[in-house]
Amino acid sequence: MSTNTALIIIDVQQTFDDHSYWGERDNLDAEKNILRLVKRWQERGLPVVMVTHTSERPESTFHPDRSSAQLKPFLADVQPTLAVTKTVNSSFLGSPDLADWLTTSGIKEVILCGIQTNMCVETTARMSDNLGFGTAVAIDACHTFDLLGPSGVVMKAADLSEVTATNLWGGDFAAVVTTQTILESF
Repeated sequence: MSTNTALIIIDVQQTFDDHSYWGERDNLDAEKNILRLVKRWQERGLPVVMVTHTSERPESTFHPDRSSAQLKPFLADVQPTLAVTKTVNSSFLGSPDLADWLTTSGIKEVILCGIQTNMCVETTARMSDNLGFGTAVAIDACHTFDLLGPSGVVMKAADLSEVTATNLWGGDFAAVVTTQTILESF
């Protein structure tokens, strides 16, 4: 990893604290590990990209007028190098154009973390690789929730995270690493 690697923090928003809606989650250390990464990036003056999901629907917990759409408090004071807003799973389909910004900034490698592991993080990782960026996912700085499948079986969040890690690593979309491994390389 180079000293010009961007940290991309995906959808770490307050809505995901509503477990009555989202259900059971995995990795209770995700926020702690995200903060460890943020602190290292800030110490080194490296680029931090903050991505948030938004919705135009007033009833959505992602609507920008709702407090639930705001970043979790532990990130409130982070001044990102770039803030991206999106309405779909991929951080590369938001505004401003993430791929263009990375390319213009000379950034060839990214580290991803955030919520949900098997949704927006995985989609962003796949697109990042497809667009030619060296991509790593700090798997212990991500989390997701139990999810009902089409057969009526609920998959546990930890299993979904493991499947995502396997898909990304096995499909050669991204390195799947721990926060500690990343911190040791910077």
